[in-house]
Amino acid sequence: MKLKKLFSSLAAAVSVSALAAFTTISAFAEEAAAETTAAANNNSSAAGSIWGFLLPLILMFLLLYFIAIRPQKKRDRELKEMQNSLEVGDEIITGGGIVGIVVRTGDDTVVIETGGERHKLRIKKWAITENVSAVERFKEMKAAAAVKKSDSAGVASAKLSDDDDSESDKKKESKKKKKYSDEE
Repeated sequence: MKLKKLFSSLAAAVSVSALAAFTTISAFAEEAAAETTAAANNNSSAAGSIWGFLLPLILMFLLLYFIAIRPQKKRDRELKEMQNSLEVGDEIITGGGIVGIVVRTGDDTVVIETGGERHKLRIKKWAITENVSAVERFKEMKAAAAVKKSDSAGVASAKLSDDDDSESDKKKESKKKKKYSDEE
C-alpha cells in the first residue's frame, strides 16, 4: 500500500508538473507569437525611424558635397592646370607673397627673377598661387573680344543705316527725275 500511495503521489506530481510545463510552454508560445507580431510592427516603425534618421544625413552630405567639396576640387584642378602651363616671361605670385618673372621651368620647379637686382630663386610649382600675366592676357582677350563684338555690331548697324539712307536717297532722286521728266 505504501507503494501504491507513493506511486500515486509520484504520478500526481508528474501530472501536475507536466500540466505546469504545458501551461508554461503554451504561455511562452503565446508571448513569443505576441512578441513576433510586435517585433514585426516595431521593425516597420524601426525601419521608418532609420530612414527618418538617414535621409536628413544623406541630404546634408549631398549639400556639403555640392557647396564645399565640388567647388574646391574645381579650384584645385584649375590651380594645377595654371601651374603646369607656366611659360617663360610670365609674372607669378607665390603663396608666400614673392612676386617674380619666370626665367626657366622644370618638371616640378621654376626659376624666377625677383627684385631690381634680378635675384634668381628656384621654387616648387605647387608654391605658385597666381599667374598675373595669364590673368592679364585673359582680361585683354576678353576686352578685345568685347570690343570686336561691339565694333562688328556697330559697323553692322551703321552699314544698315547707311544702306537705308542710300536707298531712301535713291528713291527721292528717282522721284525727282520722274517728276522732271513728266514736266518736260
